[in-house]
Amino acid sequence: MLLHSNILGKGKPFIILHGFLGSGDNWKTLGLQFSEKGYQVHLIDQRNHGKSFHDPEFNYDVMAKDLKHYCESYGLESIVLLGHSMGGKTAMLFATKYPEMVSKLVVADISPRYYPIHHDRILAGLAALDFNEITTRGQADKVLSQYVGDFGTRQFLLKNIDRIDKNTLGLKLNLEVLTSEVGEVGEPLPMHARFDGDTLFLRGDRSEYISIQDESIIKNHFPKAEVVTITNAGHWLHAENPTDFFNEVMQFLNK
Repeated sequence: MLLHSNILGKGKPFIILHGFLGSGDNWKTLGLQFSEKGYQVHLIDQRNHGKSFHDPEFNYDVMAKDLKHYCESYGLESIVLLGHSMGGKTAMLFATKYPEMVSKLVVADISPRYYPIHHDRILAGLAALDFNEITTRGQADKVLSQYVGDFGTRQFLLKNIDRIDKNTLGLKLNLEVLTSEVGEVGEPLPMHARFDGDTLFLRGDRSEYISIQDESIIKNHFPKAEVVTITNAGHWLHAENPTDFFNEVMQFLNK
């Protein structure tokens, strides 16, 4: 099965992978900016997310294979690969397994290490959405607010709601599988995985996802990696400071 994508522009292939509970649409604004610089940008929905297929199997090995199948189906070679959070883990594994397919790798606010499960309240909030009763996003937000206090996070999550038909709302993502397999999201990169190509790690200065201690782990897997901090940004650094994020990525790509 082929991953769903939104393809913008023409030029060198540039693939963007979203984070957990996100979709390619989260990256449309930046995707358009990259496309204006001579890239053909592929905003991908990973399995069980967005408009891509639902499947009970959910781990980084199968997500890396999904991406390989996608690239082969579109005849994409020597890609620029950017991934955020969960998408960054997929991107890291893909680059180490298929290095000949990646020209440059960009990883946004995630390290190769293990992360404990920390999405319990969010998943519980999404599970509490009863679309037999909920007919508007405002009503959904009211329910979610009992589980997720941050307004910005709720707005991000509400993008997963879509119309199933004229009168019914529902979730696009496969909540059942994502809840049962959530432990897979924090899994580390395999110990001996290595990518010797040009690599950029971007972290938010208000985020704890990439620590100073993580830099040695990053270098073990990605010897050419540079780690750059985006100011005035947390984990959603591309949304919180898109200007600096875009400029740092373009500076890296133009080297």
